[in-house]
Amino acid sequence: MSVSDKPTVLIVGAGLGGLMLGALLEKSGVPYKIFERSSTVKPLGSAMSIGPTLLPIFQQLGIYDDIVAISKYLTHTELFKENSGPYKPQDCRPIEEYTGYGHYIVSRPKYYEVILKQVPPHKIHFGHRVLDISEENNKVFVHLSNNQTHEGDIVVGADGAYSAVRQRMYEKLRAKGELPESDQEDLPFSCTCLVGQTKPLDPEEFPCIKDPISQFRVVIGDGKPFSWATITSAQNTLCFCITHHLSKKTSKAAIEQRFRNNDNSEWGAYPAQAMCDETRDFAIELGDGKTRTLGDLYDLTPKEFISKVMLEEKVFDTWHYRRFVLMGDGAVTAMHDAIALANLIYAMPSKTQEDITTIFEEYHKERLPAVMESFKNSQVSTKMVETGLTGAIVLFIMTHIPMWLWRLMLTKTVRFRPQVGFLPPIPLQGTVIPFVSPSELKARAVFEESQQRALSV
Repeated sequence: MSVSDKPTVLIVGAGLGGLMLGALLEKSGVPYKIFERSSTVKPLGSAMSIGPTLLPIFQQLGIYDDIVAISKYLTHTELFKENSGPYKPQDCRPIEEYTGYGHYIVSRPKYYEVILKQVPPHKIHFGHRVLDISEENNKVFVHLSNNQTHEGDIVVGADGAYSAVRQRMYEKLRAKGELPESDQEDLPFSCTCLVGQTKPLDPEEFPCIKDPISQFRVVIGDGKPFSWATITSAQNTLCFCITHHLSKKTSKAAIEQRFRNNDNSEWGAYPAQAMCDETRDFAIELGDGKTRTLGDLYDLTPKEFISKVMLEEKVFDTWHYRRFVLMGDGAVTAMHDAIALANLIYAMPSKTQEDITTIFEEYHKERLPAVMESFKNSQVSTKMVETGLTGAIVLFIMTHIPMWLWRLMLTKTVRFRPQVGFLPPIPLQGTVIPFVSPSELKARAVFEESQQRALSV
């Protein structure tokens, strides 16, 4: 692709997926801009697990050491039933045998800081909402709340479940009678989460943070629709995530509350404080025999660093239309979407509508199986901590599973390990061969051809 044939990509949303796409396009030489409605980057969130499905990409980007330096190695997830003691820990160590990489726990805000540095500041436009997106003369235009309009060839919706790009795209499809009924239904969710991270703690008072291995402990509520996790970080903090498993009636009430507050998946300060008040007496397990509650962690956390979010549960049928394309909302899923899109955009022969449609169709075909598998795994995890008979059965199965079957299940979690085709490849390691990534192969072929041309000049 010549310089004049490279499309200008307009990315709406500077979350993990949007920033990953920006970082990759920066390496590929494809022009882009990112638009983020928030005026500042808030250090919100809990912890995230980084493993072999992403670590090779970080090696390609040259930030692997930076990520590992802010992370703690993870070997087990410990499960507890409130008032009933521990279950057999879930062992993730075989993953290193399968892939050559282990699992790490990284503070979400710290990870965000690293990936944000991969994008030049002038390419991110903070503090302006997207009011409209229009298309004219084979161009797409993003209209912002500051009266600016930005022109490009492709617009990417990386702005979450309540995406402005999705809304504009679906409006156009609905007007033409081409939007499937399934995409017109309300976005369902069955969980709300309270997430946050304490200030750095005294290791003598909280011995668990001295362990070089991350302590990941999950407590399942006894007779209450809650589960809660505490995770130690490399910054001597305790990250926490409290999940409220909702009934259908509660789900409807929560949706109504969300619309009264704002128009995305995060509530304001008052609902977060209300959930803190509701859960502060819940006991936590830190492995030192001391009696503590979630309230002890809340008291050690600046209030502005605690947020309440909801976890949506839907895979949309329509991912793209003309020059519009959407990315997923989950951390790993969104970043894998970014990798596939970056590979395909790099390999485009031109920026015509025909070529854009072709890569969008290839993107959907490649990513859908992985997205569906991730969706199903998430549903199983949710069932495991639900109250009632179904939750009890799933929990029993998952905590009594024989090691041979557990190892087999782990192999399925590491099959999607794509790489960037336009950067030097990282040699494959481990005993489990990853699925072939068509977008990676396509980009690799174009990259190698361009390298050959450069050598022959």
